[in-house]
Order: sequence, then structure tokens, then C-alpha cells
Amino acid sequence: MEANTRRVALTAVAPVAWGANYFVTHAFLPADHPLYGAALRALPAGLVLLAWCRRRPHGAWWGRSAVLGLLNVSVFFVLVFAASQLLPTSVASTVMAVSPLVMMLAAWLLVAERPSSAHLAGAVVGLGGVSLMLLGGTDGISVPGVLASAAAVLVSSFGHILAKRWNTGAGTGTGTGAAEAGGAGVLASTAWQLTAGGLLLLPVAVVVEGAPPPVSPSAFLAFCYVALVATALAFSVWFAGLRRLPAGTVGLIGLLNPVTGVLLGTVVAGEVLTGRQLGGLALVLVGVALGRPTAGTRPDRRLPTGTPAAPAAPHPGVRSGPGSGRST
Repeated sequence: MEANTRRVALTAVAPVAWGANYFVTHAFLPADHPLYGAALRALPAGLVLLAWCRRRPHGAWWGRSAVLGLLNVSVFFVLVFAASQLLPTSVASTVMAVSPLVMMLAAWLLVAERPSSAHLAGAVVGLGGVSLMLLGGTDGISVPGVLASAAAVLVSSFGHILAKRWNTGAGTGTGTGAAEAGGAGVLASTAWQLTAGGLLLLPVAVVVEGAPPPVSPSAFLAFCYVALVATALAFSVWFAGLRRLPAGTVGLIGLLNPVTGVLLGTVVAGEVLTGRQLGGLALVLVGVALGRPTAGTRPDRRLPTGTPAAPAAPHPGVRSGPGSGRST
């Protein structure tokens, strides 16, 4: 199997896990504690990854981790939690499918990575599929829920491309990539973001929502899923894909999120899947296929003149915790 195919398959784990996360959150987590729900999703996931990679931020990555944690974790998780509670599983996940075009625009602006015609075509076809699924779906759609999903798209797209920029050095003018400020492997930078985001959320949750909600056995298992699978695993493979694949390709892989959400909402939650939605799902899959990179595909990135290529591996000068010997 060619390298790009393996990368696409691994990256696809993330949107599938996120699509299932809408159902798990909607069905099993306490609806009136979005801040605790987001904090208990992020912080355990970040601590697990920190225990695994045993690396701490160094230099500029202290501030970067806080910024990325705020965007990709604190704000994003709260918005997704709210959308999951306000909308049916299928609608909550399909609104997020506008992210490919938003990610392509953010990549063009932040890392000078122009979308290819295939990526643009895939995004347009995928959006057509999303429109069919939304127009042919559930009655009584919550406007605040749709707005929360749309805001989540904007926040996460910007945050994900910012992480790509800082992890690869694209557009920074330094060309040092992961070696800059001590470097950051995928697991390490993901762990720092999740931990920072969770730590930012926790005191806000205590002030706004008071005592933590009671957790039933089913809610505990649901939190285990959202923290370990839909967060620790999913974010690790997602950021690994962003580092090695064009942003347009990764954004289109994200269309598997609504496919998973719609299918789960139909099979498990008993939501009605219409013929129009089936046609929309087919278009979404076509959009994903159009964005698949061919052998030798490279992001169409315009680096500043004279900028050397970023190194392929993290700089060996990364600072690790005591006893660290495990690479990311």
C-alpha cells in the first residue's frame, strides 16, 4: 500500500471517531454541564498523551500550546458539546462538513498552501451532499445549535491550520520547522494542546457550573470514549495527517464525520434517513474521493524566498521529562 493511502486511512480514524462522538455526547453525557463535559474530555486525554510521550513544551511552544489549546480544545469542545445537545446527531455532524472549504482558505492564508482544482471540486461536491442531507432531514432544527456548529467550524479550521504552520515552520520565514524553539512531535504538541485546553476550561467550569455533575456508569464509559478515542487517538492521527498531507485532502477526509454521524443517528438513535439524505451521503463520499492525493503529492506551498525546507523529524534538542527516552 502506498504511503499516501496509509496516511489517508490513518487520518480517517479521526472524523469517524468524531462522528460517533456526537451520538455518545447526545445520548449519555449530562446536557446541562457543557464546560465540565469539555474539560473532562480534554484534560484526561492530554494527561494520557503526556504520560505516553513524556515531553514538555520548550521555548515558544509554551505560548503556542496555550493558544492552540484555547482554539482547538477549550472553545471548540464547548461549541461541539452544545451543538451535540441541541441538534440531532445527523444535523450536528453535517453542519461541520463545511470545514473543507474553510480549512482550504485558512491554509492558503496561513501556510501559503493553495488548494488544487481536485480539492476545490471535492469540497463543492461534498457541500452539495451536505446541503441535501440538511434539507432532507430532521424537522425542528435548533438555530443556536446550528450557529454553535458553524462557530466550531471556524474556530477549529483556523486552529488546525495554525498548528500545521507552527509544526512545519511554513510561512514563518525561519524554515526551522519542528526544530524551532526546541521542536514538537505530533504526540507531544497534541498532548500540550489538550492539557492546556483542559486546564483553561476547568476553573471556568467550577465558577460557572459549580460542582461537577454526578457521573453514572454509562456516563463514565461515555467519558472514556470521548477522552481516549474521540480525543487522544483522533487528534493525534488528525494532526499527523495535517503534517504530512495537503490541508485540502485532510479537510475532505473530515467529510467522513457527517457520514458517520448520519449513519449512527439512523441505525442507533432511530433518526429517519430519507432518500435525499442517501443521495447527499453519496455525494459526500465522492467529494472525499476527489481529494485523495496521488503518489508523490506535495502541498502546494509557497515559502518565502531563500527559506530552507523544514526537517522531516523533530529536532533532537527537544527537552524531555526525567527518564524520557520514548520518541513521538
